[in-house]
Amino acid sequence: MFEFLWLWAFAMLPLPWFVYRFSKPAVEPSAIRLPKLPEGLGQKQQKSRWLAGLMAVAWISLIAAIARPVWYGDPIEISPDHRDMMLAVDLSGSMSIEDMITNNGDSIDRLTAVKQVLHDFIGNRKGDRLGLVLFANHAYLQTPLTFDRNTVQQQLDRTVLGLIGQSTAIGEGLGIATKTFINSEAPQRVIILLSDGANTAGVIDPIEAAELAARSDVTIYTVGVGAEEMEQRTFFSTRTVNPSQDLDERMLTRIAEMTGGQYFRARNPQELNNIYQLIDQMEPINTAQQTWRPQQELFRFPLALAVLLSVVIMVMRKRHG
Repeated sequence: MFEFLWLWAFAMLPLPWFVYRFSKPAVEPSAIRLPKLPEGLGQKQQKSRWLAGLMAVAWISLIAAIARPVWYGDPIEISPDHRDMMLAVDLSGSMSIEDMITNNGDSIDRLTAVKQVLHDFIGNRKGDRLGLVLFANHAYLQTPLTFDRNTVQQQLDRTVLGLIGQSTAIGEGLGIATKTFINSEAPQRVIILLSDGANTAGVIDPIEAAELAARSDVTIYTVGVGAEEMEQRTFFSTRTVNPSQDLDERMLTRIAEMTGGQYFRARNPQELNNIYQLIDQMEPINTAQQTWRPQQELFRFPLALAVLLSVVIMVMRKRHG
């Protein structure tokens, strides 16, 4: 949305005309009679019209700058007593296993299922500050805590497997997510960790990271992702395997219990969606809302045009004055 904050400034547009119309006329010099008109007289008149046009554009640009043009971004709803919530998402190689069966009977990989459910979950967290941590060989803060839910959704949608390795650094993911709460004054600080394996990388033990989170009054909800049965084709036939045999449910349960949270098991997208609905009930959305719109000042553009035209006018008057 575009708007001029000081619209009254346009009332000064006719000011040069009033000065020209009502100022005392200059005394005309005595007429000089010439037998022949100087060469280039018509060109000088044409140049004077160009000069007047440039002066008018420069004045309009200056007034437009004074009127403070601004561009408003999309409205962002925030809560006076907001909640800080970090999403820690596993990007290890096993997240590519296609064992998540949808309602239509289609098989999708684990990361795709997580993205689909988290996208809706993020969109519903009005008034909360959200952030995103990704972990594989190491953990990285992808999106700091922000009220801009669209940015968090976009950053999550752009994640790809193999971006940061194939292993699973759960401890580092929890550590970095907890670190983002150091300067947080939110009454509720929550981490939702999604993983399909055990801690196989990183420099921080997951239990030590959970102890740090507990001392920082951070609640952790852990979600184990992956089906328990999957048909695997062999050269001669098929066999049933457990694609989630590496999932360390005992560790994820302990992490959640140490911080007052809860462990959930998601074997398919439907269970994953139900889990987030349960988390919504445990961490209810604050209904008291305030709306804030990002504001970008644009006065520098018409002001720069006015300055540029002023320089051009000065050069023209000096050359042809």
